[in-house]
Amino acid sequence: MIRTGDEYRESIRDGREVWVDGERVKDVADHPMFKPIVEVRARIYDLAHEEATQDAMTYVDPESGERNAIANKLPRTQQDWLDKRAAVDLVLGDTRGVVTRVGDETIGEMWSLFDGQDVLNEVDPRFSENIRRHLDRSVREDPFHVSANTDPKGDRSKAPQDQDPDMLLHVVKETDNGIVVRGAKYETAAAYSNQAFTKPTIANWGNSELSDYAVGFVLDMGAPGLKYISRNGFAGRAPSADYPLANRVDEVESLVVFDNVEIPWEDVLFYRHTRAATFIRSTLHRYSAFPFVQRTLHLADLMIGSALWNVKQSGLEKQQAVQEKLAQLACYRETINAHLTAAISLAEPSPGGLLMPNQSLLYTGRVMALSQLPAMMHIARELCGGQICITPDAATFADPDVAPWLEKFYSINDNWVADDRRKLLAFARDLLNSDYAGHRLTFQLFAQSPPFAQLAAVYRNFDFDGPLGLVKAAAGLSNNVDGGAA
Repeated sequence: MIRTGDEYRESIRDGREVWVDGERVKDVADHPMFKPIVEVRARIYDLAHEEATQDAMTYVDPESGERNAIANKLPRTQQDWLDKRAAVDLVLGDTRGVVTRVGDETIGEMWSLFDGQDVLNEVDPRFSENIRRHLDRSVREDPFHVSANTDPKGDRSKAPQDQDPDMLLHVVKETDNGIVVRGAKYETAAAYSNQAFTKPTIANWGNSELSDYAVGFVLDMGAPGLKYISRNGFAGRAPSADYPLANRVDEVESLVVFDNVEIPWEDVLFYRHTRAATFIRSTLHRYSAFPFVQRTLHLADLMIGSALWNVKQSGLEKQQAVQEKLAQLACYRETINAHLTAAISLAEPSPGGLLMPNQSLLYTGRVMALSQLPAMMHIARELCGGQICITPDAATFADPDVAPWLEKFYSINDNWVADDRRKLLAFARDLLNSDYAGHRLTFQLFAQSPPFAQLAAVYRNFDFDGPLGLVKAAAGLSNNVDGGAA
């Protein structure tokens, strides 16, 4: 049964050790830096209960009769993916911004392990049982699930064991109850989530079949020995009237320190098995890339809307040069949309009996969405103009001594008065030109994997046989070129 927003807030008041701005946080749910994004996640839970949105956010389980979150439902049909896409659209529209680490994206990483149960069984049949049990629990209880992926890395020219061994998360000992791990991970939303799928980063695990660094598990975020050292957030730095996105949808990252944390055996998904670690790294985003790319589509909509309103308010939308730039933004947006739509339309069965988006189209769409984002932000910035970086703040607009002057110079006509122009320029500045905007750009580029790994995913999933066969026939090449194959 899906929790309410209040139940979620209480679930993270578990005494966890969170540090930010040089002090320990007493209440994560109520801390001014975390509260806005906690409220977003709480709102998602509440949307599942409200009459107007319940059917878009949930489905009724035919066996239990209970409502579960569509986001956590294992995808088996095209309709499942259409429903998931509609639920994400609803959430992004309701929050009036882009939020990524709210659970629906990261749960898909565990579906990849569901597909790899034969690999887990090589290690220990209990591990495949564990993934099935955790996925069933996620469907029924809907915890706020994130992904713990990136290690501090240290000196990447050295093997993990040739430097401080804690630079990569690893097992230090076994107990009767489970394994004890040390190290650290970086993760968005860790400080205010319930559990994380923790797995190895893209790295050398020590060239050993039984590496202590090749470990994956489901982490209880309230476990003893965890410390969350969070970056300074954007919320509360400046008034929300001037920075509406930074104050509403900033997702705070943390360095999660594992100080001899015991992981129960029932939560271990693989251990000391480099093939399992390699499998999860190569298939990690076969599902989760879809909602991630979908969020970039929403970011494109925000850029188009901000740019178009800015040119409309100044009467420039009929100029050909302006229309060409708007068309470039539209092409970017529709390229993402086309890849998402086609990935569902041409979805393919997974090894575990699920339905995964067409892998070549999905990964190609991700590369296009992320590699072109900086250029699209630049075009949107050009269309918005220099006023997004020189407009005074809301408090100045309200000051009686200068308000008449700002009213005079920021009002264009009866339709575009100073207050609306200030709001539009403030929103565009936060979207395109603020600290938050720069952070969002870098986050989008690296959140799922670095660019080289994204291109590697395209290389692994594109069918090169078709182009090879076409040119072989067109050029009249002999069978010798491919080893004598017909």
